[in-house]
Amino acid sequence: MAGLIDTATIDDMNARDRAALQDDFEALGARLARRNIDIGRLLDKVKAFAIAIPSWGVGTGGTRFARFPGPGEPRDVFDKLHDCAVVQQLTRVTPSVSLHIPWDRADPKRLLETAGALGLGFDAMNSNTFSDAADQRHSYKFGSLSHTDAAVRRQAVDHNLDCIEIGKAIGSKALTVWIGDGSNFPGQSNFARAFSRYLDSMGDIYAAIPEDWRLFTEHKMFEPAFYSTVVQDWGTNYLIVRELGPKAYCLVDLGHHAPNVNIEMIVSRLIQFGKLGGFHFNDSKYGDDDLDAGAIDPYRLFLVFNELVDAEQRGVEDFRPAHMLDQSHNVTDPIESLMLSAIEVQRAYAQALLVDRQALEGFQEENDALMASQTLKAAYRTDVEPLLAMARVQAGGAADPVSAYRASRYRQKVAAERPQASAGGGGIV
Repeated sequence: MAGLIDTATIDDMNARDRAALQDDFEALGARLARRNIDIGRLLDKVKAFAIAIPSWGVGTGGTRFARFPGPGEPRDVFDKLHDCAVVQQLTRVTPSVSLHIPWDRADPKRLLETAGALGLGFDAMNSNTFSDAADQRHSYKFGSLSHTDAAVRRQAVDHNLDCIEIGKAIGSKALTVWIGDGSNFPGQSNFARAFSRYLDSMGDIYAAIPEDWRLFTEHKMFEPAFYSTVVQDWGTNYLIVRELGPKAYCLVDLGHHAPNVNIEMIVSRLIQFGKLGGFHFNDSKYGDDDLDAGAIDPYRLFLVFNELVDAEQRGVEDFRPAHMLDQSHNVTDPIESLMLSAIEVQRAYAQALLVDRQALEGFQEENDALMASQTLKAAYRTDVEPLLAMARVQAGGAADPVSAYRASRYRQKVAAERPQASAGGGGIV
């Protein structure tokens, strides 16, 4: 197995960029000082920001029609951890990995040892009752936690309980539940009865959540159920977590909304009523595209973080949203896409920290729409790249992660060790 990237490669490339980076950082500091912003304090905040990597994100994705594997595909969860460690080594913003069961089932002791040796921890566990595993007795073709058959529901509940036990063994503190349950034809399913069965099943899962854990429920408008989906929007998701109890929170995936939905307002509502659990960051053009974060609408990503920073600075009680990427990399090297996406999310956070909140509130109170909008845009238009690069370098990462990654030839090395995966059918992972 190829090890992590040689630090000499990173050091050499950082040395090449050091003088220019220092100049750019100092110039940015001078500009921010004129706005009464201390770049040193800002740097500390940015360095403390973290986002988790999904284990499945280091594999080549696909569509409903086809998947075209790339070279050096991970063979198992341990290969995935090595690839995730490369992302963290170069960006220094992705210290934890989120596992998906049964895809990542392995000996917990070995998982802990491998992750520890690579400098990684584990984030939320993810259950899978939207596809069938080879050894399961009942199929999820017509649903899982909301299925008409009690035996299928019991199997789905037991799978989630198993995920909790694995998570406890590896130090995770959350479980994310997303289901594909729904219907493809009018009349196929009774909406109310299906939702009641789902709530009963989730109640059994919630009862097993440890006291220091959180349960994240995720909504998705469509796919694989194209007529109706049991957990289809944030309102239904909010009803679920209110019904379950104080350890249950809503998880917001940026791609799981209808086009033009005001996602930042949904975030505000969930914060206001204490039920925002966290995010799956990606981007979308038409539907649940799972594109790289910030690839289509970076301003929307900034507006989401504007709400998050507002809540952070107001001191909202128990405010600790979980941040994780959730993407499908169909035509790019997954490691490169994950690095750039993590940086884009970090960028949105840094830009949101630059918003003049006192001025913004004044313009809002005065109903000065133009100046309120300009206040947000002044922060968004600020080039914080020198700040992000300096944060990476000071933490031991790369000023230019993609260039360092390509110079290391990591992909070519693992491609020589990992057999080429055969092209297969559809599916995002």
